[in-house]
Amino acid sequence: MTAPKVFVTREYPEIGLNRLIQECNTEIWPGPLPPSREVLLEKVQGCAGILTMLSDGIDAELFNAAGDQLKVVSQYAVGVNNIDLAEAHKRGISVGNTPGVLTDATADLAFALLITAARRMIEVHQSIHEGGWKTWEPLRHIGWDLTGKTIGIVGMGRIGYAMAKRCHGGWDMNVLYTSRSEKPEANQNLQAQKVSFDELLANSDFISVHTDLNDKTAGLFNADTFKKMKSDSIFINTARGGIHNQPDLVQALTTGEIGAAGLDVTDPEPPELSDKILHLPNCIVAPHIGSATTKTRDDMAEIATDNLINGMLGKPLRCEVK
Repeated sequence: MTAPKVFVTREYPEIGLNRLIQECNTEIWPGPLPPSREVLLEKVQGCAGILTMLSDGIDAELFNAAGDQLKVVSQYAVGVNNIDLAEAHKRGISVGNTPGVLTDATADLAFALLITAARRMIEVHQSIHEGGWKTWEPLRHIGWDLTGKTIGIVGMGRIGYAMAKRCHGGWDMNVLYTSRSEKPEANQNLQAQKVSFDELLANSDFISVHTDLNDKTAGLFNADTFKKMKSDSIFINTARGGIHNQPDLVQALTTGEIGAAGLDVTDPEPPELSDKILHLPNCIVAPHIGSATTKTRDDMAEIATDNLINGMLGKPLRCEVK
């Protein structure tokens, strides 16, 4: 029996990749950057399965290039904004992703960004290397207290709940949240309150974004939104860069409409090195590393590989996007 042809758009952890190489006719894009559009359309020709990353545009043009034998697209990520799901489903192509396993890693990073921004650690670190540490000073590098404050969670899903749990259990924070529905577990275990978006903006000391990027959330945090937040509030986004309007965020941070920000996602991603978002003393930017722990990335690799192989065999995907 001929092994099915597979294209992998970037190297991923060996625990998944080695199995794929053993069981399939596998081609792996070796470069540190994603394949160009032209290369991607060429490489998918004749493939039964494609293992993709967030940076790959998966749409009707690509499906046409791949041909009728394409059965499955396995995304090495939770988000699937880069995939035309309606087009895939219309053609009977299964789409898989890797939910659940990156919850704690992403929540840990969200809190790391919060406490780092609150205590101004990047600014302080830079000051030392610039010769700014002369003596103990009573009036410099004053940050924000966390204990007893109010955290606003935008999107009380798995990751939002994990972030709220850390804030409430470890720092005794009050929890407000917005969500499409009530979350009884959060209400009971964290004494969380579901509120309107405007209430959350007005009453939260810190706001952490964990919602999907969709038509309703694109640009949700913009000039008008930031004006409604507390002037010393901290904005955290580990979800998708498109949820905040980046020039508006720069303006809010520059003028003091809000106090600080911590981002694991930007728009565009990555930003140009000249982008003002990278040069603000009250903004910390990480290069989309929410899932970047050894166990999390290995777990994602196993799920992505299972999804791909099952899809090519006509079996149910371990994690299928409907």
